[in-house]
Amino acid sequence: MTNPLEILLDRRDWLLADGATGTTLFDMGLASGDAPELWNADHRDRVRTLYKGSVDAGSDIFLTNSFGANASRLALHNAADRTFELNRLAAEIGRDVADAAGRPVIVAGSVGPTGEILEPVGALTHARAVAMFHEQAEGLKAGGADVLWLETISAPEEFNAAAEGFALADMPWCATMSFDTAGRTMMGVTSTAYAALVEALPNPPLAFGANCGTGASDLLRTVLGFAGTGTTRPIIAKGNAGIPKYHDGHIHYDGTPDLMADYAVMARDCGARIIGGCCGTTPEHLRKMRTALETRKRSAPPSLDQIAAALGAFTSDSDGTGDTAAPARRTRRRSRA
Repeated sequence: MTNPLEILLDRRDWLLADGATGTTLFDMGLASGDAPELWNADHRDRVRTLYKGSVDAGSDIFLTNSFGANASRLALHNAADRTFELNRLAAEIGRDVADAAGRPVIVAGSVGPTGEILEPVGALTHARAVAMFHEQAEGLKAGGADVLWLETISAPEEFNAAAEGFALADMPWCATMSFDTAGRTMMGVTSTAYAALVEALPNPPLAFGANCGTGASDLLRTVLGFAGTGTTRPIIAKGNAGIPKYHDGHIHYDGTPDLMADYAVMARDCGARIIGGCCGTTPEHLRKMRTALETRKRSAPPSLDQIAAALGAFTSDSDGTGDTAAPARRTRRRSRA
C-alpha cells in the first residue's frame, strides 16, 4: 500500500472530495466555448484559486483542471499538440497546493470522455482512444498527480480504453460514470452492470462510483445500487448541487449548502466512502458537507422515500435495473430551494 489515496482510505471511514470545476471557472470569467484547460498556462493563479478553495473548505481530494485535456477535445481549440503540457501544468499547480496544505491532500488527475464515439457505432478506434488516454495520463503523472480520475463516462468501450491507457502509464486510478437517463448512463449502463465491468478489468480502479447526472436523489439511488452488489471496493458519490435552472442569463444550481450537507451524510450512509460534489458545488457547500460528515452519526442506509423527502424527487420511476423508486413527483422541500 504505497499510494497516498489507499493510505488515507485505510485510515479513514470517509474522504471529502472537491466540488465543481467548470461552473466555478465560469464564475471566474471563463467564457462559454473556451477551453478551461488553457488556463493552466494562461491563468495559473485562477486555477490555483480553484484548487485552494476546495482544500481550504476541507477537501481531502481535489480534481485537476484537465477534464477535457485530451487530443480530440483540444483539437477544437487548435491545441492538440499541447496535450502533455496542459495536463502536466494542471497537476503541477495542484501538487503545489496540496503540498502546502499542511495535511494529506490527494491530487487527482481529472480525465473526461474523448468527445468521440468508439467503433462500431462511431469512428474512433480502440487503439486511438487508448493512445489519447495514455498521453493524458503521462502528462498528469509528470506533473505529480497521485491518482488519475476518470469521470463522466457513459460507454463501457471508452471505460475499457481508459483503463488500458492508464495501465500503460502505470498509474493508479479512480472512476465515475454519469447516470442521467432513467438510472442508466447515456449508453445504457446500469449500476449493477458498471460494478461488474469494474471487477472484470485486469487493472481495476481503486474506487468507483457516480458523478454529475441529474439530481442528488438519483445519484444516491445509484450508489445504493453499487452497494447492493456487495462490492468491497470504495464507492464514490459526486452529485450536483441540486437542479440547474436558467436565471438572468446564467445557469444556477438550486442546492443549498444545507441540502448538500444532508446529501453528504446520506451518501455516506448509502455506502459511499469518497463524497464530493459536482456541478454547482462551491467551497461554501463543501464546508457544510465536511461539518456534517464530522458531526452527524452514521445511520442505516436511507430508504428511497427518505432520500426523496430530504433531497427532492427522483427524475424517473426506475433506477434502470427494474427496481421501482419512491414516487417521482414528490415536491422538493421549500426550505432547500
